[in-house]
Amino acid sequence: MAALVQAEMAAAELRQQLLAWWEVHGRQAIPWKRRPDGHPPQPGEPLDPYPIWVAEVMLQQTQLQVALPFWRRWIAAWPTREALAAADEHDVLLLWQGLGYYSRARRLRQGARQLLGQPWPRDLEGWLALTGIGRSTAGSILSSAFDLPFAILDGNVKRVLARLTASPRPPARQLAGFWQLSERLLDPRRPRAFNQALMDLGATVCTPRNPSCGRCPWQGHCAAYAAGDPAAYPVKDAPRPLPFQVIGVGVVLNGAGEVLIDQRLNEGLLGGLWEFPGGKQEPGEAITATIARELREELAIEAEVGEELISLEHAYSHKRLRFVVHLCRWRSGEPLPLASQQVRWVRPEQLAEFPFPAANARIIAALQERLARAGAAPVGAGPEPLHPEQSRPAA
Repeated sequence: MAALVQAEMAAAELRQQLLAWWEVHGRQAIPWKRRPDGHPPQPGEPLDPYPIWVAEVMLQQTQLQVALPFWRRWIAAWPTREALAAADEHDVLLLWQGLGYYSRARRLRQGARQLLGQPWPRDLEGWLALTGIGRSTAGSILSSAFDLPFAILDGNVKRVLARLTASPRPPARQLAGFWQLSERLLDPRRPRAFNQALMDLGATVCTPRNPSCGRCPWQGHCAAYAAGDPAAYPVKDAPRPLPFQVIGVGVVLNGAGEVLIDQRLNEGLLGGLWEFPGGKQEPGEAITATIARELREELAIEAEVGEELISLEHAYSHKRLRFVVHLCRWRSGEPLPLASQQVRWVRPEQLAEFPFPAANARIIAALQERLARAGAAPVGAGPEPLHPEQSRPAA
């Protein structure tokens, strides 16, 4: 594309303009981009890769202002890869709670164990060997930690380059060309500063909506600005409708006032998290029947499905879900983890000690409120409490 060729020819000027802008307007206080004494590193000076790696994984699906407090708590809890490698997965997932895409947390812990006793990788292949690390994340770690000339192509950078060149196709359809441009623009003498400047430009000026073109150092070179409609770029494919499912959820209480939770298998985005049992509603099935069936099929218990506790919707990147949650009374059968790692009876006040998916936070709040209104008495409790060995199945 002609705009790509023009951008490559203007690379030296674009570098100078962007770095001059970044020296004044960039996000200079990002803690993992600074030395332990708080000062910025000199060109070529290495930084500790561990906090940078943690931050980059957090930022894969999360904005900086959201990720920053999680990063601070993480580094306080596990300041080194050795500490993370020795951490309990339960604690890792609990600290991650609220960031979503929990497989990232498990992969960080797995990566720490994989890297134990080895020098930090200084090439793409070493970082790409870790699960969940792609080319852009690896390039960002290498340029940030070691000031090595590796290009990046995250969401912010794709948007900036798509507007710079007024690309007529979505970035995903021409990744090779975008990688070529990112590599061509990269300042080989100051790759750490340049990559950060490029990300800062996308995050603070060349934003998805209402870009601040008057503050952009690349305005004079921007083909989208010249075309008069920067916000029309990047070009997007027509969105596909997200599939929709209704999930019946049972909050099962026993005679001792304990609630039943189970731990998901270590698969998928929510692997390893705890949840209230339930599953997908079948066509033509009443939601109360869904809950009773799921409790029987997945936990081998019989329960009386009572009143609705809460109904809520939650959207993921690939589907939309409506959770219809009912209070249930345990009737018979020792809970078994037929479709999960383990099951537990816990006191309602203990739920905060377990990592749950984001949608479950509202379920927990509704349960606590319902119990508070009932005077903390077990909802629908039978006349006889369970024996201790029955109320706490083996984990």
